[in-house]
Amino acid sequence: MLNKFFKLKENGTKVSTEFIAGLTTFMTMSYIIFVNPQVLSLTGMPYEAVYGATILTSIIGTLFLGIFANVPYAQSAGIGIASLFSYTICGSLGFTWQEALAMVFICAFINVLITVTSLRKKIIKAIPVFLQEAITVGIGLFITYIGLINAGIISFSADKLENGFAIGVVPQLANFNSASTILALIGLVIVIILLTKKVKGAYLITIILTTLIGIPMGVTKIPDFSNYTVLPSISSTFLKLDFAGLFTAKAGILIAVMTIFTLAISDLFDTIGVFIGTGKKAGIFKLDSEGNMPPNLEKALFADAVGSLAGSLLGSSNVTTYAESSAGIEAGGRTGLTSVFIALFFGLSLLLSPVIGCVPMAAVAPVLIVIGVSMIENVGSINWKDVACSVPAFFIIIMMPFSYSITTGIQFGFISYVIVNIFTGNAKKISPIIYIFSLLFIISFIFQAL
Repeated sequence: MLNKFFKLKENGTKVSTEFIAGLTTFMTMSYIIFVNPQVLSLTGMPYEAVYGATILTSIIGTLFLGIFANVPYAQSAGIGIASLFSYTICGSLGFTWQEALAMVFICAFINVLITVTSLRKKIIKAIPVFLQEAITVGIGLFITYIGLINAGIISFSADKLENGFAIGVVPQLANFNSASTILALIGLVIVIILLTKKVKGAYLITIILTTLIGIPMGVTKIPDFSNYTVLPSISSTFLKLDFAGLFTAKAGILIAVMTIFTLAISDLFDTIGVFIGTGKKAGIFKLDSEGNMPPNLEKALFADAVGSLAGSLLGSSNVTTYAESSAGIEAGGRTGLTSVFIALFFGLSLLLSPVIGCVPMAAVAPVLIVIGVSMIENVGSINWKDVACSVPAFFIIIMMPFSYSITTGIQFGFISYVIVNIFTGNAKKISPIIYIFSLLFIISFIFQAL
């Protein structure tokens, strides 16, 4: 029955492979269960309620992706947008968390509309193939950079502090005097050896072995079941959206509208970037000769937007499709059964959260670091001798990791693509959609500057 519903044989996979892929993806992103409540609770949202909402949202969104779209991806609250939610929207701009949830709902509703009206489909079709290849490479480096940061291999130093703020912050190589960093290096050696020997389940084995090695090193914490709740009540955040207050807030209607626009743009292009960057390379999303999207990609885009709707209602910031899904895809996941298993593991985390919480980032980081190896091969498909291709591709590739944002990489790529082609006399070959979004990106940058 599973084979028929998820078309396992047709996609060259089997139940055991999908299980391992699902567990691998879950373990690489399970940190969000604990990090999202920490970030959102800074706004005054109850920690326990956000904890429950995060898990429930992840289950709903991921399960919908798997069953409705039959793709091997996972959804949960995006940590980047969660930070925007807490520090900027509720912090700098002064909106309440109830008003911010209303923004998330409106943003998700907009993305549902543009998906139903096929605008997302037209956006993807408008992106030149070489830019799609650049997105794949950029996301690979982005994931690798996340791994290096989480491993502690790259740290940051500041020249001095002024009024409590760090001045002259620059990245640097770690001193390797941290047990967590040493553990990550051990894990990196393990995963390289396993991949060299072509061991099945290399990523999952690496996470498990590194976690166990971390116990005597004092990095891996022993699970503590003495004080945890299976499913905290979400009544304090459920349906607490404040639409009336949103447009009467002191910040003003214009600020509210522009903030919603920023959220929508980030959500839209983060998702498009992940699907293009990982799905195209793995053959999950196969565009035809005219660049048309396959039905499962259209369904996946719709499922992603619905996930954010669910998140806002339950009490979470924008839900997004996780770039860490590439870990499961690299492990062989090819169908929605992988997503079903991921959702199952999120469900089990309600019962086993102390066990999930004991897996250190040092055990997950090595897997994220080496994912970039397979994704960077697409750089050879880009014509680096043609400035009309090389400049926008370059900006996409470097800006994703350097800015720590998939959307920012795409923004710089689009804008530079327009500029280069205008001044090389090729303005007419650019899709109007690229022009429109490049202008919107510029407006967004101006808004952020003001």
